[in-house]
Amino acid sequence: MSGQLDIIGLTADEVEAEARRSVASGAGLAKTLYKDAVLRARFEPEAHGLSARSAEAWRARFRLVLPAVVRTVGEESLMGDDTVKAVLAFQDGLEVECVRIPMGQGRYTLCVSSQVGCKMGCGFCETAKMGFIRNLSAAEIVAQLVVARAVLGWEIRNIVFMGMGEPLDNPEGVLQALRVMHDRFGLSYGQPRLTICTSGRVDGLKRLAELGFKRMDLSISLNAAFDHKRDVLMPVNRKYPLAELQQALIEHPRREKFIYAINYCLLPGFNDAPEDARAVAEFVAPLGRAVVNVIPYNPGTQPLTRAPTEDEVVGFLDQLREHGVLVQRRVTKGRSVMAACGQLGNLELRRHRSLPVAP
Repeated sequence: MSGQLDIIGLTADEVEAEARRSVASGAGLAKTLYKDAVLRARFEPEAHGLSARSAEAWRARFRLVLPAVVRTVGEESLMGDDTVKAVLAFQDGLEVECVRIPMGQGRYTLCVSSQVGCKMGCGFCETAKMGFIRNLSAAEIVAQLVVARAVLGWEIRNIVFMGMGEPLDNPEGVLQALRVMHDRFGLSYGQPRLTICTSGRVDGLKRLAELGFKRMDLSISLNAAFDHKRDVLMPVNRKYPLAELQQALIEHPRREKFIYAINYCLLPGFNDAPEDARAVAEFVAPLGRAVVNVIPYNPGTQPLTRAPTEDEVVGFLDQLREHGVLVQRRVTKGRSVMAACGQLGNLELRRHRSLPVAP
């Protein structure tokens, strides 16, 4: 290896192994310096009694580069647990967004991004309108969590990869970020506190299986259970149609009593008919345990349709229940500040398309 390595893009063991190879002295402090970086957003080798020469060697091999907090915007809640979106800027000037989502009882989930933009082209998603700009490195993904905790002071219990980008379109960055977040010597997030949400990249599901995280949660963005409708709404379906996605989910290695989360964005007049409810039930039936999360559509800057009414949402939930489907309604949070599901993205970044991944 040559050049500097992003310390928060590595596990503690990887940092220690590399320190023993490339740092003349002070490798025994590897895990201490690592914890400082991932837990406190601090990389100060000289603060731990190292000589100036040893500290310089550490800085020559490792670096800690965090994105700047451009702004935070929040949606107030009567309960006092606001939904807050943070806009973060990397050194190349590109921005991503992450969101702190209240889950009740003082617990919060952080929704992180895996790409700047997205190539999936889902019709209901604001990020898709940006097009694909670049993947985030593992360090840039982890940095969102580090900044949220150590800079913004947010207490984060769970992490969901449901922000900007398709996680399984960036398997190298995402899988390594998961290893770092799970590392017991650092951030130490248990597998059940991590969730990947995918639009249905079957090849990515196979890569995810290689990680061996059978207790990690998996969320599927379904949104239509007929191929001709899903082809329109989610172009990924043209490459990986519903039958192929369904089979991949059946075969995906998972823990006993695992429950798939099947996300269904309800668009009135498009996917809310009785035959749609029946098709959803047929899709989830062979998956084992699954819950369908019905998400009322959040119109963005170029809306496909209006948001569903309360009666339309309740009516579709009832139809699913009649087919024996376990369902729950996803409460919309952050819509007023463009922080809700499908609303993340900055269309002004289109001009930065096709930039390389930051070194």
